Amino acid sequence: MSARHDLLRLLAVLLGLATASAPAAGADYPPVTVSMTAQQVAPDVYVVQGRAGGATEHEGFISNAGFVVTSAGVVVLDALGSPSLATRMRELIRAVTDKPVVKVVVTHYHADHIYGLQVYKDEGAQIVAPAGATAYLRGPQAVERLAERRQTLAPFVNDATRLVPPDTLVDADTTFTVGSHSFRLQPFGAVHSDGDLTMRVQPGAVLFSGDLLFEGRVPFVGDADSRRWLDALDSLLATELAVLVPGHGAPSRDPRSTLALTRDYLAYLRGAMGRAVEEMVPFEEAYAAVDWSRYQGLPAFESANRRNAYAVYLGMENEAMGRP
Repeated sequence: MSARHDLLRLLAVLLGLATASAPAAGADYPPVTVSMTAQQVAPDVYVVQGRAGGATEHEGFISNAGFVVTSAGVVVLDALGSPSLATRMRELIRAVTDKPVVKVVVTHYHADHIYGLQVYKDEGAQIVAPAGATAYLRGPQAVERLAERRQTLAPFVNDATRLVPPDTLVDADTTFTVGSHSFRLQPFGAVHSDGDLTMRVQPGAVLFSGDLLFEGRVPFVGDADSRRWLDALDSLLATELAVLVPGHGAPSRDPRSTLALTRDYLAYLRGAMGRAVEEMVPFEEAYAAVDWSRYQGLPAFESANRRNAYAVYLGMENEAMGRP
């Protein structure tokens, strides 16, 4: 890991990403009404499981987060989709331990995982993220998405919500220790997002996959590199795990089975759209001809599947033309 805190702070200021002055620690945020619990999945390891649904359903509580209680403080994994949700999660942590949050590991910079970061940053926690986070923060999507969520997730995302850049970037396999727990961070580069990483916790053999894995709902593909995504999933299959925590959906003690939904869905998309590209079938015609019945009953199918298929179609056109 390489410290880039001052540079990224400057970048955030220059780009106008820190759109509101930081509130004092313990600032009040509009309370959420959605139910949230902390599920213990291994000794000292807890998961807060979001609801299945679209990005702005359930007051934005659609993604998973987690925390690990060590003798030297708490390590949090992802920060949820608003300061209000993060504040509620912080209350759950406080119900387990009075130790401070010393580090927040972010699996990737997407809105439903990062808008709660300011709650932990204002407490003094170090923010750790994959190197690709800077690409997100430099691009227009970061500002545009925050402006959109201030409308669609108001009052929980509002003018006081700010984008928090990482203090430390990870661009290679990295291990750190907090108390008696060790944490292995494995970055995968631009796969589901501009930069993705997983976090493995020992003892316990718990892997937090971020959005490399979705369980119980149709994955969100967006601008992902579906070919590299499949390669990343294949590498996870070689890992011996006791518990696998996806970015969305229930924790699993059967990692291979949990990997199957995301992997099979991506492979199905690539197979169907790849044939269309090879045969030069227009997207609308190709999409209408595909049998989607195996996925139609899953949450988020209506909101995500068509966009996913179109993104994969375009990506495979680029692959066929030799473009990155």
